[in-house]
Amino acid sequence: MTTATTITGLTPISLVELNEKAALQTRVDRKYALSRVDAAMVLSAVDASTRVLEIDGQRASSYESVYFDTPDLLSYRMAAHARRRRFKLRTRSYLDSQQTWLEVKTRGARSTTVKDRIEHELEHRDRLTGSARDYADSALESVGIDSPAGLELVPTLVTRYDRTTLFIESSLSRATIDNNLSWEGSDGRIMHRPDLVIIESKSGSRTSEIDRLLWRWGHRPVNISKFGTGLAAIRPDLPSNKWARVLRRHFSGA
Repeated sequence: MTTATTITGLTPISLVELNEKAALQTRVDRKYALSRVDAAMVLSAVDASTRVLEIDGQRASSYESVYFDTPDLLSYRMAAHARRRRFKLRTRSYLDSQQTWLEVKTRGARSTTVKDRIEHELEHRDRLTGSARDYADSALESVGIDSPAGLELVPTLVTRYDRTTLFIESSLSRATIDNNLSWEGSDGRIMHRPDLVIIESKSGSRTSEIDRLLWRWGHRPVNISKFGTGLAAIRPDLPSNKWARVLRRHFSGA
C-alpha cells in the first residue's frame, strides 16, 4: 500500500484555485513523521470532500532543494541550538515545471519567522549568482548578521522528494505529503528513506481536520527539519539534541 493509492478517488483542485482559497499567509504548521504503511492507513480515512492538487494530470510533484550554509555550518548551528535569530537559505526547484526559486527563511529577535523568495535560474540552482547573493545578504542583515557579504555560502545539503498537496474545504487548510525522501551531503554521502513519509498540516487559527485525523490514529507533531534533521543524520559528529527523538525513531542506521 502506498500513499499514492489512497488519493486517487479524491476530487482534484488546480493550483490557481488552491492559492485563491488557501493562501495561508499567516498559518500554523505541524509536521508528522510516519512510516509509509501508517501514512497510507491515515490517508485512507480522509474525508471524501478533501481535494488533491493536480497539475497537468499529475497528483505528485518532484522537488529538489539545495541548502546553502557557511563552511562551519552557521545556519545549522543556529537551528540546532535554537537561537532566536537564525536563517535558512535554499533554492527550491519544481522539477516537473522546471522552475526554481531562491528562498530565505529568517527568524528575528521577536521569534517572528519571515519567508520570502525570488525567481532563480534552474541551471544555477547549486550556486548563488550575483543578484541572488545580494538578495540573501539583505535578508541576513535583517536578522542581525554582521557583514553577510563576507560570509562564504556554499551548497551544503541537497534534498529530493515527491510531494502531494491536499486541500480541506471546511477549514480552508492544506496539507502536504512528502515521500521518496533522500538527502545528499556536500561530501557525497547519500541517504534514502523510502519508508519515511512527512505530513505537514498548514492551517489558520483552528487545527485542521488532518491534524485531528492524525491525532485519532495516535500520531503527534514532531520536531523535524529536512535540512537540520537530514544533515544531522548523515553527519553524526554534529550537535543534534534538538532532533534526537526523530533521529532515533526514523533515521537510525543512516
